[in-house]
Amino acid sequence: MTRKLLAKQDSDPRADRAASKGVLGDAFEQGCILWLRMRRTRTPKLEESAMRRLFCLTTVLAMVPFTLNTPAFALGPEQEQLDTSVEKGVAYLKSTQLDDGSWTSPTQPGITGLVLYGLAVSEVPADDSVMAKGLKHLESHIQPDGGIYYEKSTHKNYETAISLMALQAADPDGRYQETIAKAAEFLKNLQWDEDEVGDKSDPAYGGSGYGGHSRPDLSNTTFFLEAMRAAGVSSSDPAIEKALVFVSRCQNLESKYNDTEFADKVNDGGFYYTPAAGGTSQAGQTPNGGLRSYASMTYAGLKSMIYAGLTPEDPRVKAATDWIRKFYTLEENPGMGQQGLFYYYQTFAKALDTLGVDEFEEASGIKHDWRRELAEHLFSIQREDGSWVNPAERWLEGNPELVTAYTLMALNHCEPQN
Repeated sequence: MTRKLLAKQDSDPRADRAASKGVLGDAFEQGCILWLRMRRTRTPKLEESAMRRLFCLTTVLAMVPFTLNTPAFALGPEQEQLDTSVEKGVAYLKSTQLDDGSWTSPTQPGITGLVLYGLAVSEVPADDSVMAKGLKHLESHIQPDGGIYYEKSTHKNYETAISLMALQAADPDGRYQETIAKAAEFLKNLQWDEDEVGDKSDPAYGGSGYGGHSRPDLSNTTFFLEAMRAAGVSSSDPAIEKALVFVSRCQNLESKYNDTEFADKVNDGGFYYTPAAGGTSQAGQTPNGGLRSYASMTYAGLKSMIYAGLTPEDPRVKAATDWIRKFYTLEENPGMGQQGLFYYYQTFAKALDTLGVDEFEEASGIKHDWRRELAEHLFSIQREDGSWVNPAERWLEGNPELVTAYTLMALNHCEPQN
């Protein structure tokens, strides 16, 4: 399949052909006129001019088959190789669906939602038998309060956010729009705001957690913002503005947007897991009590700030971009090694695509065709059965269904660019 190939064209091919024919026709006509004049007069000046024009026309005509029929993709992976890898990943996920329509477990709609989202962005249609069965299973978790979660779950925010994203990505005819709107309101009601913490000064303010009300964190807030974006919620919505307050406080950046005790202890522009409930970084603490930045949260934070309406000129975005320029790599999740690697890959791809970067320049000045590099790296570690898995099993990345879903999400942002 040539996925999204036509959508990537900068112009209408028929219009390009018509325009090319017009230019070539004019050149040919002018060349013929000059040739006839030369034949009548045989002056050296006219002969030289006519020969020059006819030579140029011949050169242009020789290039026509390539310019009219061959799309020129300068950046990104080879389309055929990308399509083949995605098709193998899709086939693997189709082969592992459980009889009830779920993946891994019927009590974990978060994983089923991620798989359905990965399939949907890989252009598996909603009426595909596997998709239809999976969507029906997801619908069974729609609750009267508008959430989409397993009834005994303590991860209501996480499961609802992911399920909303899956339903939106797979919605061909608007059948899920009412469900999506109710789910978005449910997520807003779970957000940590004045009702939970009293006022804006609390480090937990604006964040979203798993839904069990232990504490908010950047990972769940990222999924919250992605779900809001999928639901069509404006960046000026109060819920988005509150989330931005929390995201800004997860950044190691001393600024007017971050008044937490951790703001100036590392101050490198990167992000960590949460400033709430005493603060936590999965990468550990510095000797002075700072919370270490790490890549998966930094890309997640960068993407979230752009979703919330910040521009590349904002100092928070600049600081995050500078951090990833220093630590650009696909060999590990910087700060965490191999842990959370595939979660990192999908945040990496989403963030750079959202930032609008085709070639990313690291601090040393080396420029990276990041789509090609990421895609080719993922091609190289795809298993024979079409899946991907992380030998470092933390955060469920030993589960090939979850990891393959993450990978399809990442590859969705690796389409070749003109």
